[in-house]
Amino acid sequence: MDPTLAAKLETLNGIILSLEQVAVAFSGGVDSAYLLSACLDQLGPERVLAVTVDSPLLPREELETARQLARQLGTRHEILVFDELDRPEIASNPPDRCYHCKRARFEGLRLFAEQTDGAYVLLHGENADDRYDYRPGSRAAEELGVRAPLAEAGLTKADIRALSRQRGLPTWDHPAAACLATRFPYGETLSREGLARVEAAEVALHALLGARGLRVRDHHPVARIEVPREMIARLAAEPLRAAVVEALRAAGYRYVALDLDGYRMGSMNDQLESRR
Repeated sequence: MDPTLAAKLETLNGIILSLEQVAVAFSGGVDSAYLLSACLDQLGPERVLAVTVDSPLLPREELETARQLARQLGTRHEILVFDELDRPEIASNPPDRCYHCKRARFEGLRLFAEQTDGAYVLLHGENADDRYDYRPGSRAAEELGVRAPLAEAGLTKADIRALSRQRGLPTWDHPAAACLATRFPYGETLSREGLARVEAAEVALHALLGARGLRVRDHHPVARIEVPREMIARLAAEPLRAAVVEALRAAGYRYVALDLDGYRMGSMNDQLESRR
C-alpha cells in the first residue's frame, strides 16, 4: 500500500478505536459503506450500529442496497423513517436546504442513538474532498458534534475507492449518489409527486442505458438528461432516442432534453455560482 494512504488508514483506525461505540449514518454509498466496514473491523459488531434514514428523498433502489450491504457486512441495522417534506424549510428547497435537512436528520439520528442501549457516537461518511464542494450539510454535522472520521483522517474519494476495492466491498466503483432533491432547481417546491416522477425517470434510463452515472434534472414539464459525455451520441441516435423519449413521457414529462455538457455532480449548484 502507498505509504501516504497507509498513514491515513492508521489515523482512521485510531480515531475509530478512540470512540469505543458508534452509530453510523449509513446510506449504502461508497463512503458510508467503507466507514461502516472499518468500524466493524476495529470495534466489532457488538459496538457498531448502522442506521439508515428512509425518507421520500431516498430512491428505493438505494434503500434496498443499504439493506443488502448491511446484511453482507453482518452489522446491526436499523431503518429510521423520516419525512422531510413536513418541514417548510426543506420542502421549499432553498439553497441551504441541505443544511436544514441534515440538521433535522442528524438530530433524529442522534436522539435515536441516545435512546438505544449504550452511548453511541454518531458518525457520517463525509470525506476530505467533500469540504471543497458546496455542502451546507457539513455545517449541521459540525454544530451537532457528528463526527466524520474519513475526512478527519484526510481520506479522499479516490482513497476510499482504493481501500474499498482492497477490502472487497461491492460499492468500490459505485457512482456518487445524492438525494432526489438534488434533481430540482433551488426554489422549486419539493413534492411527493415530483420526487416519484424523477425517480421513475431515472429507473427507466438505468434500464435502457445500463449506465449508473446519470441524472434526470427536473424542470417540469421538461426533463434534462445528463449522461457521461461518451454516451451522448449513442443516446441521441435511433432507436434509443425514441425509447428514452417514450419512457420519460410515461414517467410524467412532456419534453425531453439532452444536456450536451454531460453528467456532472451537483450541476444544480451552477445557479448558485452564477449568482455569486
